[in-house]
Amino acid sequence: MAPSLLATAGGLLLLFSFSSAQIRGDNLATCSPNDGFGKYCPTTCGVADYMLNYWARVDHELDSMEKSLEIVTNLTREADETITYMKDSTTSAQKSQQDVYFKKSSSMLDDILRFEKAIIAQEQQIYDLQNIIESNERRMGELKQLSIQLQQKCTEPCQDTVAIQTTTGTDCQDIANKGASTSGLYYVKPINAKEQFLVYCEIDNFGRGFTVLQRRRDGSVDFHKDWNQYKNGFGYLSPDDTTEFWLGNEKIHLLTASNTMPTVLRIELVDWEGNKKYSDYNMFRLGSEADMYRLTYGFHFGGDAGDAFDGFDFGDDPSDKFYTSHNGMQFSTFDRDNDKYDGNCAMQDGSGWWMNRCHAAHLNGKYYTGGRYTEKDAGEFGYDNGIIWVTWHNRWYSLKETTMKIIPLSRITAGGGQQAGAKQFGGLGDA
Repeated sequence: MAPSLLATAGGLLLLFSFSSAQIRGDNLATCSPNDGFGKYCPTTCGVADYMLNYWARVDHELDSMEKSLEIVTNLTREADETITYMKDSTTSAQKSQQDVYFKKSSSMLDDILRFEKAIIAQEQQIYDLQNIIESNERRMGELKQLSIQLQQKCTEPCQDTVAIQTTTGTDCQDIANKGASTSGLYYVKPINAKEQFLVYCEIDNFGRGFTVLQRRRDGSVDFHKDWNQYKNGFGYLSPDDTTEFWLGNEKIHLLTASNTMPTVLRIELVDWEGNKKYSDYNMFRLGSEADMYRLTYGFHFGGDAGDAFDGFDFGDDPSDKFYTSHNGMQFSTFDRDNDKYDGNCAMQDGSGWWMNRCHAAHLNGKYYTGGRYTEKDAGEFGYDNGIIWVTWHNRWYSLKETTMKIIPLSRITAGGGQQAGAKQFGGLGDA
C-alpha cells in the first residue's frame, strides 16, 4: 500500500515541475483565481493551484502513512518473530514430549523385563524350596523311623560312663590269669611303665588274653597322623570292640620290652568278600623312641595269610623283596622320616608304619571301600597306599578289617596244637 501512494505522489510532483517550467501562453505570472478545476481538463495553473492547495495535507498524510507503515512493518516483524518462536517452541515441545514418552516407555519395558526375570527367579526358588521341603519330609520320615528303632533299642537306661572292668594286670594275659573271662576294657601297667593305661583285652574260652594294639573296621578313623599321635595313640577304645584305634607306640614298647616270655604278634585280616586269614610272628618287640620304635621279630610263626613282613617280589626289580621287608625297620610318619627311601614313604602313603623302601605290608593305610583301587585313586603320588597284605591280596586291593594283637608265646598253643584256635578266630571281635 505505501509504495503505491508514493508513486502517485511522485508522478503529480513531476507533472507540476514540468508545468511550472513552461511559460504560460498568456504570459501571466500567477494563475487567475477564476480558473476553476471543474469537470473539464484543467489548465496548468489549475493543476498547480490544486497541488499547492493540497500539498501540505498530502505530505502530512504521507508522513502519517509512512509512520503507520513503519509501525505495521515493526508489528509484522514482531509477528514473524513470534510465529518463528512459536514454531520452534512447538517443535521443541513435540520433540521433548516424544523423548519423555520414549523414556517412559523404555523405562516401563525395562521394569516389565525386570519383573519377568524376578518372577522366573522366584518360581525357580519356589521349585527349589519345594524340593528341599520334600527332601526334608523324607529325611524327617527316616529320622522318625530311626527314633522308633532307638526307642525300642534303648529300653534300658543309658550308662553315663564307659564300662571298665575292675581287674588289672601287666597285660591282658595276666588279667585273664587272674580269672577275668570277659572281653572288654581293662587297665594294665607293664613292669617298666610309670602309670597304668587303658587297653582292650580279647579273652577267649581257652583263657587266653590278647592285648589289642590296632583295629581297622570301617574307615571311621583317619590313620594319617603325625609322630606324636602315633606315639601316644589315637582313635577310640570301646567295651563292645566296635571302634578303630592305634594303641600307641610307647605303650606297645612298654608291653613288649619288659616281658621275659617271648611275645607273639597275631595279625588277623578280613577282605571285602568276607574271607578271613591270619599271620603270627614270634619274639615280637618294639624298640624305644630313642630307636624310633624299631620293629623286630624272631621268625614267622605261621598262618594262612603268608609272611608279608618278609617282603615281596613285585617283579619290578630283583631287590624288591629286600627293600619291602619290615623286620628291623624304624617307624616313620610324614613328619619323621626314618625309612630307607630317598623320598618319604609315610608322606606318600599317608600313614605311620615301619617303612623300608617302602612296604609289602601296610595295615595303617588309607581305607578304600570295596577293596580295589587304582593309581588315580591313590591321589597325588599314585603309590599303593591302601590297607595291604600282599602275600594274600595284591597291592591294589585294600582290606576291609585288620587286627594286631599280642599274647605271650606260652599261651598261643593253649587248647591243643601249635596255633589252636588261630584259624577259627571267627571275626575280629569274637572270643
